[in-house]
Amino acid sequence: MARIAIFDYGAGNLFSLKSALERNGAEKVDIIYDMSDLDRYDGLVLPGVGNFDPAIESIEKGAKRLDSAIEKGKPVMGICLGMEMLFNRSEEGRLEGLKILDGEVVMLPKGKVKVPHMGWNNLKITARGKNSSRFLKGIENDSWVYFVHSYKTVPADKKLVVASSDYGTTVPAVVEKGNLVGVQFHPEKSGDVGAKMIKNFLLMCEQAKAAEDKKSK
Repeated sequence: MARIAIFDYGAGNLFSLKSALERNGAEKVDIIYDMSDLDRYDGLVLPGVGNFDPAIESIEKGAKRLDSAIEKGKPVMGICLGMEMLFNRSEEGRLEGLKILDGEVVMLPKGKVKVPHMGWNNLKITARGKNSSRFLKGIENDSWVYFVHSYKTVPADKKLVVASSDYGTTVPAVVEKGNLVGVQFHPEKSGDVGAKMIKNFLLMCEQAKAAEDKKSK
């Protein structure tokens, strides 16, 4: 079983996410405020609560530690804002993003669609998502998930996108690179489909932990 850390940007209100992780099999879930003890955990979740610049300010002290953890294969899931922070920049803020993934974050097209996008929408899983995504294993095409967002990511490498959603514009809904996963929707609010995704993420954490334990022996 996996020990999971949720990084709190200072916005709080992380109870439903913590509960969802515990309910779906996490051994232990802690809310952390810096990256100093990241090595104690098998996986990290960057939640979707807060605004871009304050969130970047709160996490930038631990950015190098986060980069190192990702390079070593620690599973990380970014949800909504947590996903957007992984990219180079966002129209929501003036600060630079974490630059872990190449690309930018832009506002949904006002006048064309209602902003924020709030509600259920279905997923279009790409060929790569169907064939090799561990996060989407067992998830059917056209599954419905719950969105609350005003921005979308524009990855430089389109192959990172393993699922998208149509909201008058194409929204990259899931990006995946190794043990790094970003989701624009909220799996903790997405019923059985979201629960399955959370279980898949926890399995990724358990597998990474087992691989690390084997390497250290």
